[in-house]
Amino acid sequence: MLYMVGIGLGDEKDITLNGLEAIKSCKYVYLENYTSILSVSNKKLEKIYGKKIVLADREMIEKNSDEILSKAKKENVAFLVIGDVFSATTHIDFLLRAKKEKIKVKTIHNASILGAIGIIGLELYKYGKTTSIPFGNKNVITPINVFKENEKLGLHTLFLLDLDVKNKKFMKTSEACKYLIEKKVSEKKLVIGCSALGGKNQEIKVGTLKELSKFEFKKYPQCLIIPGNLHFIEEEAMELWK
Repeated sequence: MLYMVGIGLGDEKDITLNGLEAIKSCKYVYLENYTSILSVSNKKLEKIYGKKIVLADREMIEKNSDEILSKAKKENVAFLVIGDVFSATTHIDFLLRAKKEKIKVKTIHNASILGAIGIIGLELYKYGKTTSIPFGNKNVITPINVFKENEKLGLHTLFLLDLDVKNKKFMKTSEACKYLIEKKVSEKKLVIGCSALGGKNQEIKVGTLKELSKFEFKKYPQCLIIPGNLHFIEEEAMELWK
């Protein structure tokens, strides 16, 4: 059996009871270690879970997943994902590979960034297509195109910011703001910056693109939101973060 378990956004205590029970039943436990980060060490996770955790990088999951899948044919194996299991499309591909190998799979969900952004006060059903801003983005225009499409419809845009967990490299909201300004988005545009959303030390700040290009959050991962047309309740909610 392969258990695909979301472990939440904050710390070692965000695991659900169903998730914890599944992990304790497993002989092998892998933690996906490239799409996001937690605010705690793996040792804290191991203490709560009572299991040794093997870190699984992108190459293991996308190219060398046989190590995990072959074990799941004979033993209970847990594949842990920060946030929710299917917030990243790479995990859907992993699920499909397991199904092709006739491996039984049970999914246990948890909170994800796509739900945690609700704390800002913008209506979730008014978000348009989500996009990512990668490193080395000088000639990258996809995020701009997605934003413009959302803007035409009056929808909010969530920008997920690139990270490289292995090399401890994380894009800052300030860098994302500078990228948008360079791509001719008005520096007067109202935006919301977030860091470590869903954790105990989350930070949220509302300001203009220019203001947030000079503001440095302390925690990671970070994301940026450009709101679309605002209802008066949304406007009131955003005042909380100025």
